[in-house]
Amino acid sequence: MKKIIVAILLGFVLFELTSKTKASIIPDEAIRLRVLANSNSDFDQKTKYKVRDVLQKELYDLLQNTRGVEEARKLIQSNMGSFDQKIGEVLKNENIDYGYQLDYGIHYFPEKEYKGITYDEGNYESLLVTLGEGKGDNWWCVLFPPLCLLEAEETTKDKVEYKFFLQELIDKYL
Repeated sequence: MKKIIVAILLGFVLFELTSKTKASIIPDEAIRLRVLANSNSDFDQKTKYKVRDVLQKELYDLLQNTRGVEEARKLIQSNMGSFDQKIGEVLKNENIDYGYQLDYGIHYFPEKEYKGITYDEGNYESLLVTLGEGKGDNWWCVLFPPLCLLEAEETTKDKVEYKFFLQELIDKYL
């Protein structure tokens, strides 16, 4: 009987811990990457992800050894032509003629929930790619510190399985 009560209590605690969304503030010195799709059609959304993938790889290669936000800014600004070329190649390969805009500066971001964390809306320093009319769903991440670049790198490595101690206890006793 004690095991059942302990398991129920642990289950309740686990539920409470995982069901609440945590607020997070991105550091003031963060630089974001944002890609706005032309529309929400499947084709335009897939194109958005292709552009994202190309830029993430390019930015990972460029910023992986960056030591500070000033160095990251300089590298991004000095490589805008390369980013422009990569985006153009993706659109050309997809036979897309609606064009795009590439801008580095301060841009508005709506509130976003990602992996249980809510990121506040506001104006943030970012590298912004607007595909076509930019009326589709967007994708964004934190470029510096290199949070999304680490995710891009991890896709090429073995996946790591994380376990939650309380979940293991519940699984064991229920």
